[in-house]
Amino acid sequence: MFSFLSSHKTKSVSAVDALPGRPEPIEVSGVHRVSGRSMTPPYPDGMETAVFGMGCFWGAERLFWQLDGVWVTAVGYAGGFTQNPTYEQVCSARTGHAEVVLVVYDPGKISYDTLLSTFWAEHDPTQGMRQGNDVGTQYRSLIGTFGQDQVAAVELSRAMYQRRLTAAGKGQISTEVAEEPVFYFAEPYHQQYLDANPGGYCGLKGTGVSCPIGTGVG
Repeated sequence: MFSFLSSHKTKSVSAVDALPGRPEPIEVSGVHRVSGRSMTPPYPDGMETAVFGMGCFWGAERLFWQLDGVWVTAVGYAGGFTQNPTYEQVCSARTGHAEVVLVVYDPGKISYDTLLSTFWAEHDPTQGMRQGNDVGTQYRSLIGTFGQDQVAAVELSRAMYQRRLTAAGKGQISTEVAEEPVFYFAEPYHQQYLDANPGGYCGLKGTGVSCPIGTGVG
């Protein structure tokens, strides 16, 4: 999951210069290795969705599938221009997509605020087009929002967490917020990768600054 240090890897591609897409989506089995639930819609009534990019999506997915109240997770690509991209295309930095995890959750058991608190605290949202040794636009910090309640919660929690980061001498949050991004499933071998490969690479590393739960929204 390591990316080479080069300027084009950290430069955002435009819609005009992005790779052309494909009509066929990547096919996944739909069965989550850990929960046994379907990764593909339709989801049970009352479930809500969230999308988070925290660098390498292997560790990010494991982080969220372990939370009580999360129904199912899946990894994929979002935030870019290329339709139905492949992993190799995303790695080229010419799709505009980030590696993300789709989180389907029960708001009666876990709040969106709790998901946001986990997101902020468990990676470094100040690094721009990288996470640690993983360098490139695909590794940028990203939140995909669905509905105005999520937008409002993100704005409040971002401001709250920035105050904590500033007080700790950390930098400015560079997290991208994309409203209702299209989520494209990643290849089957990426799904629940760290369950299939417990000793596999995980680049998640927070700032050491905690993020309190509770923005009053979600």
